[in-house]
Amino acid sequence: MQDLIRHIAATLQLLRKQRGWSLDKTAAATGVSKAMLGQIERGESSPTVATLWKIATGFETSFSTFLEPSVQLQDIWRTSDSSAIQHRNKHDIAAKAVIPFDPQFGFELLLVTLPAGVEHLSAAHAHGVTEHVIPLDGTLEIMSDGQWHPLAAGDAMRFDASRPHGYRNRSDQPVSFHNLICYSAD
Repeated sequence: MQDLIRHIAATLQLLRKQRGWSLDKTAAATGVSKAMLGQIERGESSPTVATLWKIATGFETSFSTFLEPSVQLQDIWRTSDSSAIQHRNKHDIAAKAVIPFDPQFGFELLLVTLPAGVEHLSAAHAHGVTEHVIPLDGTLEIMSDGQWHPLAAGDAMRFDASRPHGYRNRSDQPVSFHNLICYSAD
């Protein structure tokens, strides 16, 4: 976990430096407080999935940029090679990069676990971002365009993630799902 915290901190620092952004400008672009950003950069805090999404969206970069170093084209990814953002409490989503973002292909594949009884609302991602969600076990509900859509294990849904959206698990068991996120080349 410490390696992941260091990677997130270094990535945040690098992105700010590349853009010449102050903590104030970064806070304004991401919706994450200056204090929290400073704690993350110093490795004093590990962000939740929701916070990391806000940061990635503010920088218009992929979520897995913060989970994995840049990848070389390869054909096999081992689950043991991937870092994950774990649950801190019973209401937190966990996320792991199955296939990290590669700019050549413009997508990343995440394994996401939503705890029992949890609803997670997500702010809009960058323009052109599309998500494809496939529950692996249990039933998951996806909110898109203000409506909830139930999905059973093996079902799939594609939606415009550049609009507010959400994930809901009404069961008494965690539900895991693949989330294929495609980023526009615009």
